[in-house]
Amino acid sequence: MSNRTDATPNDLAAQNTGPEASDRASAELTAPGASETVAPDALVDPEAVSHLPGPGGVDAESPTQAATEAPRPERSRSASDDGDGPRVDIPSLAHTLLGSWPEARLASRALAGRPDMQRDESLGMVEHRQRVFEQLHKLVENGQVHRAFPTRLGGHDDHGGNIAGFEELVLADPSLQIKSGVQWGLFGAAILHLGTEKHHTAFLPGAMSLEVPGAFAMTETGHGSDVSSIATTATYDPDTHEFVIQTPFRAAWKDYLGNAAVHGTAATLFAQLITNGVNHGVHCFYVPLRDADGAFLPGVGGEDDGLKGGLNGIDNGRLHFDDVRIPRENLLNRYGDVAEDGTYSSPIASPGRRFFTMLGTLVQGRVSLDGAATAASALALQIAITYGSERRQFNAGSDTHEEVILDYQRHQRRLLPRLATTYAQIFAHDDLLVKFDGVFSGAADTDDDRQDLETLAAALKSLSTWHALDTLQEAREACGGAGFLAENRLTGLRADLDVYATFEGDNNVLLQLVGKRLLGDVAKRFKGADAKVLAKYAAGQVADRAVHGTGLRSLAQTVADLGSTARSVGHLRDTDTQRELLTGRVETMVEQLAAKLRPAGKLGPVEAAALFNDNQNELIEAARAHAELLQWEAFTAGLDKIADSDTRQVLTWVRDLFGLGLVEKHLAWYLIAGRLSPQRAGAVGPYIDRLIARLRPHAADLVEAFGYGPEHVRAPIATGAEQARQEEAASYFARKREAGELPIDEKTLKARAKKIQVS
Repeated sequence: MSNRTDATPNDLAAQNTGPEASDRASAELTAPGASETVAPDALVDPEAVSHLPGPGGVDAESPTQAATEAPRPERSRSASDDGDGPRVDIPSLAHTLLGSWPEARLASRALAGRPDMQRDESLGMVEHRQRVFEQLHKLVENGQVHRAFPTRLGGHDDHGGNIAGFEELVLADPSLQIKSGVQWGLFGAAILHLGTEKHHTAFLPGAMSLEVPGAFAMTETGHGSDVSSIATTATYDPDTHEFVIQTPFRAAWKDYLGNAAVHGTAATLFAQLITNGVNHGVHCFYVPLRDADGAFLPGVGGEDDGLKGGLNGIDNGRLHFDDVRIPRENLLNRYGDVAEDGTYSSPIASPGRRFFTMLGTLVQGRVSLDGAATAASALALQIAITYGSERRQFNAGSDTHEEVILDYQRHQRRLLPRLATTYAQIFAHDDLLVKFDGVFSGAADTDDDRQDLETLAAALKSLSTWHALDTLQEAREACGGAGFLAENRLTGLRADLDVYATFEGDNNVLLQLVGKRLLGDVAKRFKGADAKVLAKYAAGQVADRAVHGTGLRSLAQTVADLGSTARSVGHLRDTDTQRELLTGRVETMVEQLAAKLRPAGKLGPVEAAALFNDNQNELIEAARAHAELLQWEAFTAGLDKIADSDTRQVLTWVRDLFGLGLVEKHLAWYLIAGRLSPQRAGAVGPYIDRLIARLRPHAADLVEAFGYGPEHVRAPIATGAEQARQEEAASYFARKREAGELPIDEKTLKARAKKIQVS
């Protein structure tokens, strides 16, 4: 909870006035000539600098006398209760943030809050692996991990609820989340989605009960993202009705596989299916690995990946195969089958479409990583913002009271924009989960639906996992030395989530997939179009370049604003304006890229590949812009779910901070493209500062609404330790001052002496 005390000048300007007055204050603060009130000498005069608040600018009594002020009473509803501004309804917002499967999330959080399900930081790698494996058995006893499996086998056919609950396990231990994901979300899911009813009956009960711990053997040392080029082969032998699994060389070893080093007794293995001398591409096979004593079966070998940069509760390892024979029936044959005589058949004629359809059924890994990364970001911000609301450093306007560090603008700038992005991700992730559930429940399972799901998952997973790493690092730094202590969890979470950016698809590769889909949509728009349609489009492009490229649009903005920063701000905080800016950037980037790549259709393979490579970075940046737009749109739609008007107002400010933060990040593009006038571009940063100051009183409310209790946070600096230290210090110095027992500071003595000399 927030214990904010003295209001800053920015707070006073925004308090009890409403948005319009706040914008007027913003205009006044950023009006031309405003900076002239600062004396030039103050920028270099040490004496002048010494009076400024913050590090190196303290001019007060000694640190021992500049004691921490005793905290104000805790708030009952919101940090802004004492004013007339909006108040956040924390319980209502917390329920909204639980999304479409609140019961599943709460049930999983109850599990994550149990000490026996949490990480023990004192354990070494071997002990940590064993603890996590034992925790998996407790998950089986609990039953929640069976949600996605068929009801006839004890599941619930609840695909969205399964992912919603699963991703919450990151709060207990990311190793537990990922190892359970390997067992039920990859190994079990491959059997479920790539196999048929006979495989479900034969293999799923063992996977569900953990009687058969399994590995998901797709990645090879030599091929990670390029799955279609993996080298492991499964060659059909019609004489024995068996497939022969072979690893042809070292780079074809299966690598980085959870459960492979110690616990796995079977694997869903991906290999090139060869029959009658024809390679039909990558298919999935059920392959036993170890006997009851844990020894590798004949022909199977492997190694332990050993200590990693994180996730050391998972036994990642390598596997290789030499003439390993499995029954023909072990081919998971939903999308491709081999008859006894070796004849291949598939319901999907196109090898390429068949391959992507098979991989698409395993998209839940990316979906869950988007949610888990978002949860980790929220947890990091709850730790850092809670600590920042209690930690005090340096004297600003008092001889005795140090400042709460979250009252410093720079500290707010470090954390609150990341908080806004995390909120956007929460709403976007729920949209992704709803889409995922629609596809896998069969409610919305067309080819277009599946392609949309794959594109959305690739886009959001990329941004959320990068954001988690950035947020965890910034939160760690914002907590200083305390953030570097393992007990406060930020360093451990940062290490564990590092690999999220590359597994289940390298983020850059995933964004390339998104970019290609965007280009494909452009191509579909004009497929079969007659000359009249194409001419109209070309004319529109010319007109667009004429307006934006020559600065006519920015000139019109300048004229409309009439030199008023307040008018510029008014346009920027308009929802339609933000949508136009974000959408326009995506459309322009994609259309320009499509024009550059259009000649590729007339080039040879080498030249076409070179042309694509020359524009690869632009493709990925366009995909990133598209993903950012998706998050903004989800956040904007999510505002309609907020019933309480005060809470909706605060969340609108958070949405604006997210949207305008994107504009600020890409401000150079908007200026170069002529989408913003210099006047409006110059108003973006100051208005963001205004939004941040406006949100400061609500920061603790917004992280409390994430719904994580002390049993989830488990960071002493965010669960009372820092507050207790501050109260102890404040009490100590208050007693000393009252008793007159504090020593006189040398600077005070000199000041008195100087005053006497002058008089």
